[in-house]
Amino acid sequence: MTAATAAPAGPAAVASPRRARSVSLTSRTGAFAVMALFALYTLVPVWWLLVTATKNKGYLFTTNPLWFSHFDLWNNILDVFHQQDGIFARWMLNSVIYCVGGAAASTLLSAMAGYALAKFSFRGRELAFNIVLGAVLVPSVMFALPLYLMFSEIHLVNTYWAVLLPSMASPFGVYLSRVYAAASVPDEMLEAGRVDGASEARIFWRIAIPIMLPALVTVFLFQFVVVWNNYLLPVLMLNNDALQPVTVGLANWREQMNGGIPYNVTVTGAFLSVFPLIIAFLALQRFWRSGLAAGSVK
Repeated sequence: MTAATAAPAGPAAVASPRRARSVSLTSRTGAFAVMALFALYTLVPVWWLLVTATKNKGYLFTTNPLWFSHFDLWNNILDVFHQQDGIFARWMLNSVIYCVGGAAASTLLSAMAGYALAKFSFRGRELAFNIVLGAVLVPSVMFALPLYLMFSEIHLVNTYWAVLLPSMASPFGVYLSRVYAAASVPDEMLEAGRVDGASEARIFWRIAIPIMLPALVTVFLFQFVVVWNNYLLPVLMLNNDALQPVTVGLANWREQMNGGIPYNVTVTGAFLSVFPLIIAFLALQRFWRSGLAAGSVK
């Protein structure tokens, strides 16, 4: 037994580490190639948008589409805000109202529903959670036409509420809040709060919400992006240009290119419409890294 155990390694045993390194190198090369492909797919349109927004309208189609020429960004921005009596600023404000209002209300409702599903036992709890899971899998565009018919009956079409109210519902937010509350909010802390005489509402606001804050920031940002990119619902609900979000407004400008809307105005408007998303991510990213729940049970 001792001789068999101490036998020198054969050629196969020597070749095995080399083969493992070769396979590892091949896997890494393949992974880097796939990531590079996805990076190009993501960054090239953004780079094209940045370059095109800086060009004078006379050089949009006569110069290299991926490099700068005849820098005229400031005049393009002025043209955007002067087009149709400055309606672009109104579209941006509408988008901010829809996104901030809808995402904030959705985050609060998701936190309350997720916390209740995670920390309270009641009849039908699992059924309710399964319905939430099913709602996550249903595309939101399927609800657009039924919502339009219902809002028509109660005369909410062509108002801010027609877009705001559907934006307040987020099945994914409820699901994430429920999972995060179950894993991160200790039952011992809730029991300690009850023993001290705190009400359930006070326990929720003073104990559960601070611990759930990283997940709630994720819910807010997710819903913010969903509402910002929403197109079908505002198109169905709103007929007044003054109520449209920026996504629908830019699409209307693109359709009016033959009617006098310059191409560079639409492109520069699309470039400017990205900035609120960037600002939201930069302003809230530190909350993702804060790890407020770390060590809360110690």
